[in-house]
Amino acid sequence: MGTLLRDGATLHMTDTGKGLAVVFQHGLGGGEAQAAQTCPAGFRRITLECRGHGGSDLGERRPFSFEMFADDVLAAADQAGLDRFVAAGVSMGAGIALRLACRHPQRVAGLVLVRPAWTFSPAPQNMQPIAEVAGLILEHGTDKGRTIFAQSETAARLHREAPHNLSSLLGYFDRPDAKAFAQVLADIASDGPGVAETASAALDIPALVVGNAMDAVHPLSAAYTLAAAMPGAVFAEITPKARDSARHFTELHTEISSFLQSHSKMRSLISS
Repeated sequence: MGTLLRDGATLHMTDTGKGLAVVFQHGLGGGEAQAAQTCPAGFRRITLECRGHGGSDLGERRPFSFEMFADDVLAAADQAGLDRFVAAGVSMGAGIALRLACRHPQRVAGLVLVRPAWTFSPAPQNMQPIAEVAGLILEHGTDKGRTIFAQSETAARLHREAPHNLSSLLGYFDRPDAKAFAQVLADIASDGPGVAETASAALDIPALVVGNAMDAVHPLSAAYTLAAAMPGAVFAEITPKARDSARHFTELHTEISSFLQSHSKMRSLISS
């Protein structure tokens, strides 16, 4: 674990393993542990804990945004000495990876998007529950906010349709930094990667998009949409984490490893 200094913020950065360089970003509220769980071994993995995540500072710049986080990640790739790399991530990290691929095509040789939550528009409807949680914490604090949310129509719907999503949302109220982190939630939920569908269609790199059912925050439709937009994309549907977590990660690791190992052109671009 190293550090990256960015306009007053100290950000934690992991650079581990050997081989093909994969910059793998966590999701909203996640960190190094989530990236380590999601990305298979056998590659060089670089992960930057975004501002307010894991051991990274919030810093003083506002608002939080995909642009800010992606610029930080590109700086981490620079610090790691990477000219080209595979951009990868889960949920919010997938959005960061897509932005890097479209805004910095000379740097990104391949793309892995796991359980994407955003496509081409900011503030998608599936982010509404996170925005709702953030607003309650900011207005009422954690205790009262949690009580209000637990009795809401949103919580009732998620309890029926995606109880694991509800559990994750309730976890935001339990964070020791909940009040400060709520602003990150609010800003990112209302933002988007800032990528047009035409930009994705212009990508000339291998891409893997992985999705699963039974997930209200990361709808399978988002993964379908992104895979369909990119001419070089492969789509893979895996077992939902909510149904069988162990099988989910086994299948996910197999899909990512097979993809990264099968594209010799991508590998040669990164090693050159």
